[in-house]
Amino acid sequence: MQPRFVSFGDVAPFTLIDGVEGRPLFGDGAMINVIEFGAGATVPAHSHPHEQLGVVLRGMQALVIDGVAREMGPMEGYVLPGNVVHSAYCGPEGATVIDVFSPVREDYREQWERLSADGG
Repeated sequence: MQPRFVSFGDVAPFTLIDGVEGRPLFGDGAMINVIEFGAGATVPAHSHPHEQLGVVLRGMQALVIDGVAREMGPMEGYVLPGNVVHSAYCGPEGATVIDVFSPVREDYREQWERLSADGG
């Protein structure tokens, strides 16, 4: 892989779930995803084998693990080991969050590449 530089404003978004869009950047062993949560958006409980790190840039995002919600504001972050069941919600103003996954989420890459090939 060669060095790459991007403007995330030029990266085509893809829908992760209704009200939640991501703009990904894929490396060989990790990926970053700039996520925009719409007002009051929620993500249902799920898990994945990937380690996930994140930082809230704007608004409030909460992660719920074992029934306990941890609300985070700008410049607060998290580390989730793989296979941890979690859900998320955000506040009425929405949120912008950066997520990093290792290894690359191939399901995200396939979805994003399919949408990009279709022109959006």
